[in-house]
Amino acid sequence: MASLSRALRVAAAHPRQSPTRGMRPCNLSSAAGPTAEKSVPYQRTLKEGQGTSVVAQGPSRPLPSTANVVVIGGGSLGCQTLYHLAKLGMSGAVLLERERLTSGTTWHTAGLLWQLQPSDVEVELLAHTRRVVSRELEEETGLHTGWIQNGGLFIASNRQRLDEYKRLMSLGKVYGVESHVLSPAETKTLYPLMNVDDLYGTLYVPHDGTMDPAGTCTTLARAASARGAQVIENCPVTGIRVWTDDFGVRRVAGVETQHGSIQTPCVVNCAGVWASAVGRMAGVKVPLVAMHHAYVVTERIEGIQNMPNVRDHDASVYLRLQGDALSVGGYEANPIFWEEVSDKFAFGLFDLDWEVFTQHIEGAINRVPVLEKTGIKSTVCGPESFTPDHKPLMGEAPELRGFFLGCGFNSAGMMLGGGCGQELAHWIIRGRPEKDMHGYDIRRFHHSLTDHPRWIRERSHESYAKNYSVVFPHDEPLAGRNMRRDPLHEELLGQGCVFQERHGWERPGWFHPRGPAPVLEYDYYGAYGSRAHEDYAYRRLLADEYTFAFPPHHDAIKKECLACRGAAAVFDMSYFGKFYLVGLDARKAADWLFSADVSRTPGSTVYTCMLNHRGGTESDLTVSRLAPSHQASPLAPAFEGDGYYLAVGGAVAQHNWSHITTVLQDQKFQCQLIDSSEDLGMISIQGPASRAILQEVLDADLSNEAFPFSTHKLLRAAGHLVRAMRLSFVGELGWELHIPKASCVPVYRAVMAAGAKHGLINAGYRAIDSLSIEKGYRHWHVDLRPDDSPLEAGLAFTCKLKSPVPFLGREALEQQRAAGLRRRLVCFTMEDKVPMFGLEAIWRNGQVVGHVRRADFGFAIDKTIACGYIHDPSGGPVSLDFVKSGDYALERMGVTYGARAHLKSPFDPNNKRVKGIY
Repeated sequence: MASLSRALRVAAAHPRQSPTRGMRPCNLSSAAGPTAEKSVPYQRTLKEGQGTSVVAQGPSRPLPSTANVVVIGGGSLGCQTLYHLAKLGMSGAVLLERERLTSGTTWHTAGLLWQLQPSDVEVELLAHTRRVVSRELEEETGLHTGWIQNGGLFIASNRQRLDEYKRLMSLGKVYGVESHVLSPAETKTLYPLMNVDDLYGTLYVPHDGTMDPAGTCTTLARAASARGAQVIENCPVTGIRVWTDDFGVRRVAGVETQHGSIQTPCVVNCAGVWASAVGRMAGVKVPLVAMHHAYVVTERIEGIQNMPNVRDHDASVYLRLQGDALSVGGYEANPIFWEEVSDKFAFGLFDLDWEVFTQHIEGAINRVPVLEKTGIKSTVCGPESFTPDHKPLMGEAPELRGFFLGCGFNSAGMMLGGGCGQELAHWIIRGRPEKDMHGYDIRRFHHSLTDHPRWIRERSHESYAKNYSVVFPHDEPLAGRNMRRDPLHEELLGQGCVFQERHGWERPGWFHPRGPAPVLEYDYYGAYGSRAHEDYAYRRLLADEYTFAFPPHHDAIKKECLACRGAAAVFDMSYFGKFYLVGLDARKAADWLFSADVSRTPGSTVYTCMLNHRGGTESDLTVSRLAPSHQASPLAPAFEGDGYYLAVGGAVAQHNWSHITTVLQDQKFQCQLIDSSEDLGMISIQGPASRAILQEVLDADLSNEAFPFSTHKLLRAAGHLVRAMRLSFVGELGWELHIPKASCVPVYRAVMAAGAKHGLINAGYRAIDSLSIEKGYRHWHVDLRPDDSPLEAGLAFTCKLKSPVPFLGREALEQQRAAGLRRRLVCFTMEDKVPMFGLEAIWRNGQVVGHVRRADFGFAIDKTIACGYIHDPSGGPVSLDFVKSGDYALERMGVTYGARAHLKSPFDPNNKRVKGIY
């Protein structure tokens, strides 16, 4: 019997080359197959028969000839999805598992459930999983799932970590999750075996716990079967049948297996590590990688019984209670990739690489010293799937209608399974999930990235290695950078631009006065024999963001914001999505797609939303009506009839494209959606001096009479043809210039030259964030999400409810308006100059009524500004009087600060500045 301390000494004294040591990043992994099976906690529960492989004997029950839905994969997600489909009334649901339930990756999972995460959506998803496994399944079936509520304890060994936990505690109050910040002494009382000498404090969540994968999945399968669903084991899927409809749209037709085929219009890929292979059967890209993920199980530890599970993030280790023992695991900087994923793998494990695992042993012994003398009962090293942003892959694949993803859960499939299984079921049956699942939706990734091996590999590695890092609001990845660069990238880099990354695009974040800070090739943080970059300017600037206080460059962002308010600033927005909607049914499509009336005269530009059938906001964007033309140009395609130019945020361009495409297909509109995002650049000049500057560059009269707000024209800028739009996203007089790619640099230089005497400066998206919240403008994905309606968000003016024209989501909005709004988006300001970032609790008259979605500092008004949705705790409608009559406070890291609610923008509430009235 080896002890943890002996394993540590052996690893130190006899380091061996892991399968990745000394290799280039393209060969980081082990190609070895699974080893002989090990003794793990769940083995007896899952594997009754050890004789001849049951796969060779045929499926566990006959295959139906047809099904309404076929779920592929019998792990946590597959079982949860099947159960929720059946519970929502879906008949003809079938689950196919190539071997036995849980035999892939679920069987060896640690099964931990932590209720608090730095995401309101994840807190809701986790709450549903907990309800299902701790109460609902047992009530429904009479079977115990194996749920154990022993609590969870987060360890803080530095001040910033404790601040992060306090943020989680504040968010937990919004959702009724009990948690307590404990001192080191209180922690010692709760967990006597713990070393607390190096602690700042801990966060204790008494209702966290542990799930048994076998018990949970078995119970889910029985409950689903009782509602008419079918579970068929020992039935490997060999192909996905696809057909193409009369409009050229690819759709699912059926599933082929070794034992026959099933005709179905809908497939759900819950195949975990094997999801990429299933995707290839259907021509669908599934951006995930397989890695070894390990833990060890100790021998009996006296006094450990009933202790909470522990996450020591700074030591990158977790300690899971295992009866009278502990399971010890974590996330390392040098995980082993599993390159050649075997389709024969079932209930198998890999040999543990002790050199890789050593850091977890060190952290575990430091935290619970008794482990130094404790034996190791077994090692568990199995495969798990990981994604580029450490978020699951869900939703309908953009390449194939009827093909849904429920995979890539980054070893959190048990924890998130209930919530995500329910949302997938809603997605399949009702066309949309109930909650905001954009962060999990496969459509969040641009299509150029989902099959880019380097990007997927680098980003998945970094996400894995940083899984236990403090989540700072303005952190940026170092992996997978410089994938998509706009025409002004080098120009701005030379002027000190510090770039942000958004789905492959490099976009300006802010401007550093001390020179260039380029993003370098990913160095894997020195792992796998790579040499870590030295004297890396970008990394140093990024490290300044690792704070919950105002960062050192707060004044640099202030300078950009005040220049925009006082003179002018130029923003490079080239990463925006730029689409054309043209064709026979373009007007019908525009009327149905967009909540506002965009079918105005050519030359008009309209700010509008796109909604789903529930009235939730899928996008906010600008739509410009085009005049027909028989001659194509870089700024417009040739078309007859109606045409529209769409400008959408670059971070959500793929989501917008997929949403529009889906609606066009569903409604059978005969029109084209053309993507010109890579062909056009875009700069925006905003501020009181913008008209004077651009009047020297553009060959047109820019007066209010000649060029009104919300209009656009084709003009020449320094001799180059551009589309100029009079718009503002910051609340100032300003214009956007949409420019052919080859003309971007000369036009930009001409603008900067003309603006030199007016105080024009460069500004980035950090300034946009501050300026826009100061003016009360919304950002999609924070202020606006697919589960928020425009009425709730104060955007009723974007909805053509006074006209008889039908549009997607109209019925839902009319019902909501008639019933009264159950929540409203409210803007708050504070006199205390403390930074806020979102997730802070909103208190009204001593009751929690919501949480902050977005926050920033407003430099013109010199106040912290926060926005969040509030509800009435009594369940009634939230009227304007309800908003005005409250006494408000915002809770930041356990401390409340008085706040003032605003029904109008706190800056220029009468909108004079956008009209050029200063």
